[in-house]
Amino acid sequence: MKHLVLALAALALASCATPPAPPQAEASAPTTFFAQLSLLCGQSFRGRVVTHDAADAGIASEHLVMHVRECSATEIRVPFHVGENRSRTWVITRTGSGLRLKHDHRHEDGSEDTLTQYGGDSAGAGTQTRQDFPADAFSQRLFHANNIPASAENVWSVEIQPGHLFAYQLERPSRYFRVEFDLSAPVETPPPPWGS
Repeated sequence: MKHLVLALAALALASCATPPAPPQAEASAPTTFFAQLSLLCGQSFRGRVVTHDAADAGIASEHLVMHVRECSATEIRVPFHVGENRSRTWVITRTGSGLRLKHDHRHEDGSEDTLTQYGGDSAGAGTQTRQDFPADAFSQRLFHANNIPASAENVWSVEIQPGHLFAYQLERPSRYFRVEFDLSAPVETPPPPWGS
């Protein structure tokens, strides 16, 4: 009987002990994706168009460079230079539930283009290597207002294969564009656009 009482007392004491902490949750796919992109900050990479739409013949013939230029804990800015044209910047921002992709288009004097700030929020969690961004309501209104309603169905995708590939993709019915950048071979960093 004495042994039974001691065993019960030991069991009661054990149940009062602090339970072990649960294992730390694995970082979410958008968080990991953003972190992988952040690791590229300050580097530039040459790209090439890998799709074959006739509408992209001009851009495919140009010297293409992306530069992961400005990085903070919440935003990464990636200028995309097409030959001498430095009007395009991809802006990836952390949101409360995922990521947001916007396209910042500027004139040479730094003023905003009519078609700018379009994009959307990530669709679902995505993966640690790929995030998809359907056109948001602002973008749809902008495209309709500028007589390009087909673009309201745009879905942009950004993909990272660390040490190997960064890809930017645009897809909608009857339209597919993809440019890939070689992460294994950084190139010289271009100067900031417009002297900024």
